[in-house]
Amino acid sequence: MTDQMATPSPTDDQKAHAVAWFQSLRDQICAAFEAIEDDYDGPLRDMAPGRFERKSWIRDSHDGAADTGGGTMSIMKGRVFEKVGVNISTVHGSFAPEFAKSILGAEQNPNFWASGISLVAHMRSPLVPAVHMNTRHLVTSKSWFGGGADLNPALPNDQDTADFHAALKAACDAHDPTYHPRFKAWCDEYFFNKHRNEPRGVGGIFYDYLEDDWEANFAFTQDVGRAFLKVYPEIVRRHMNKPWTPEEREHLLIRRGRYAEFNLVYDRGTLFGLKTGGNIDAILMSLPPEAKWP
Repeated sequence: MTDQMATPSPTDDQKAHAVAWFQSLRDQICAAFEAIEDDYDGPLRDMAPGRFERKSWIRDSHDGAADTGGGTMSIMKGRVFEKVGVNISTVHGSFAPEFAKSILGAEQNPNFWASGISLVAHMRSPLVPAVHMNTRHLVTSKSWFGGGADLNPALPNDQDTADFHAALKAACDAHDPTYHPRFKAWCDEYFFNKHRNEPRGVGGIFYDYLEDDWEANFAFTQDVGRAFLKVYPEIVRRHMNKPWTPEEREHLLIRRGRYAEFNLVYDRGTLFGLKTGGNIDAILMSLPPEAKWP
């Protein structure tokens, strides 16, 4: 994407509004996931329900700057959610010259500000799909929103897939009828393990570089978060109390290996975090607690 002119920089109030939304969405998701843990009545009911543990971190600027932001990790290991992380961060500073070339609006001026939420849930049951959701706001000489959500079942279920896509389509259609076909196709293209010639999961949406209208793009980003918050807990509750077989669990662990491969080889968020001095544990939160390779 070329840099022809700078987009208007968001005001401090707009940035604060975005940060507050990401924090609020984090709190709503954590509450919904803890309620699922409380309501579980499946094979592992004798385990204690999971609870999120939060740990804050401060970004290492590597250049002596006093304040370059940070974030909070929220991690839960429970009986339904084997490992789920719901992380938020707000960071600012300067990109390294070689990395700035790959970031919209940063090649001429490497200064940046970024805030967002990132979620990955790895489920104990192979019948409950893993999921990823991320939305973010970045500011360089340009200002834009990006993000999306995608479903990653070990054993795909047609109804789960249809409901997940329908929820995201409704969020897209409320803003622009071209969004869903564009962002669904972008998701399918992006979340693809090229070295294995296979998709990472059953898709969702992926979008980036929404920079033309701050208020409209922020409203859309909020609706993506709301759609995820509604549909994913419904899918989890649909299957969480069902028993599973050792063979199904083994298959889940193999699929987790594929997930890990994508995040370590291709994921842009992983690269962004590592290149901007992010917290290593938060960046690699997406990796599963247990995985196998045949």
